[in-house]
Amino acid sequence: MVIKKVGVIGCGLMGHGIVQVAAQGGCSVIALETEQRFLDSGLARIEKSLAKLAEKNVEKQKMTAEQAKAWVSEVRARISGSLDRRALADCDLVVEAIVEDLPVKLALFKELGSICKKETIFASNTSSFSIGEMAGASGRPDRMVGLHFFNPVQLMKLVEVVRTKDTSDESFAAARAFGEACGKTPVACKDTPGFVVNRLLVPYMAQSLMMLERGDATKEDIDAAMQLGCGYPMGPITLTDYVGLDTTLAIIEGWVKRYPKEPAFAIPEVLRTKVKEGKLGRKTGEGFYKWEGDKKV
Repeated sequence: MVIKKVGVIGCGLMGHGIVQVAAQGGCSVIALETEQRFLDSGLARIEKSLAKLAEKNVEKQKMTAEQAKAWVSEVRARISGSLDRRALADCDLVVEAIVEDLPVKLALFKELGSICKKETIFASNTSSFSIGEMAGASGRPDRMVGLHFFNPVQLMKLVEVVRTKDTSDESFAAARAFGEACGKTPVACKDTPGFVVNRLLVPYMAQSLMMLERGDATKEDIDAAMQLGCGYPMGPITLTDYVGLDTTLAIIEGWVKRYPKEPAFAIPEVLRTKVKEGKLGRKTGEGFYKWEGDKKV
């Protein structure tokens, strides 16, 4: 199966990037939102991102100014927006990139199962929930996969392609090929908590916060140790701020609830405290560090 028409539900932080890379990969893409203001905001971010990418290609002499302008117009022409889920009926692939709330996702996939053509493959961009649970809600478990992109989608080269015990070989192969068309390196994994990256990354972030609350080292020294000792682009506490303290807490709480015997899943109290205080990291201007936009100060 060749994926030519894609629907992306949610045009926010992750969704707008998925829309963009799918269009850059040659697909016709429908960006779906719940309100026009959210759709307009997402499309504006895509246009800004495309313009920036085109400018870089001109600077690197990969394109002339005329070629860059034509390329932006060509990619943008592949993207349309809608507020009506029925617009996704004839899509080959529908990718969900909405809020990390499992009951909301389950209701969405149940509805999509009754709207989309029987050949449509469903995918979730979830970073923590079971793909298998969503597959059951969709009514077509053989055509359900995980497609976990990373932020910022336009720049990060990885996509995790997750298969459940029911995912068909055809659906998995089509999803993997779509990831490659988007310019990503796909890695295959089973439907396990956190897949590959977050299964390793989130406990690492949690352990850094436990070190901080025990007083083993300062946040600055913990971050510097991992940057300079392991060559990471940023330390774990800076990364937690960047991702969002509420997002990190929600992931760990979900894992602790579902897998209470897994010792790697533990909640740092300092994380709970920060979230209760409304200090959620970069997005609120303060978490463990203070932020001005995307810059730590």
